[in-house]
Amino acid sequence: MPDHAAGHTAEQTADHDHHHDIAEDLGQVMGQIARTLQEEHGDVDSTLTSITSAAVRTVPGAEWASISLVTRRLVDSRAGTNELAREIDGLQSELDEGPCMDALRQERTVRVEDFATESRWPRFAAEATKRGAGSLLSFQLFTEGDNLGALNLYATQPGAFGEESETVGLIFAAHAAIALSAARQEQNLRSAMDGRDVIGQAKGILMERHHLTAAQAFQVLVRTSSHTNRKLFDLAEELTTTGTMPER
Repeated sequence: MPDHAAGHTAEQTADHDHHHDIAEDLGQVMGQIARTLQEEHGDVDSTLTSITSAAVRTVPGAEWASISLVTRRLVDSRAGTNELAREIDGLQSELDEGPCMDALRQERTVRVEDFATESRWPRFAAEATKRGAGSLLSFQLFTEGDNLGALNLYATQPGAFGEESETVGLIFAAHAAIALSAARQEQNLRSAMDGRDVIGQAKGILMERHHLTAAQAFQVLVRTSSHTNRKLFDLAEELTTTGTMPER
């Protein structure tokens, strides 16, 4: 009895140490992603690439990774770690079926144990098998307006992903979603600020050239935008770049 209890305690200790190591490794990766985001200053494409690269290094069994963005039922494969990941993602758009589509639409995790025997998406599974995919994990990544995203992890061997892969992947996907959302917000904010700067410069040109107030100059831009059916920012950018603006 004492030996059994000691053995049980040793197993528990080993299991605890194992999970502690995973958590510690994941924490280090998340710290690295945060530092990368800081260095990229909110560049979304660089953030996507950082996420897929880190996912392959972090999630047990993962060999390739990509992120699927879906808009109006079309899959846009982004930041694939190799060409095969991008190609397999694209198949789902062509066939309108597949695990990433299910993960996106149903907001859940989808696991494929073996593409060769997968029956949920027969056409897609057959094509993915031809291209060398053995198994897959797909995590619903974020929802923003009508855009949906999923993190897709591929392996060449069937059964490459276990419970540990799914647990680590879920934690990773949650952190990645936060990082990506922050990058998108920063990029949008920067674009808005750049737009205001350009519009401000265009107003300044009109004020000086036609002796207008700031409000009058802005109204000129608004009316010209309406009459020419062009965006206000585009008109302002043309005026600041060329010094001219379409006749109203």
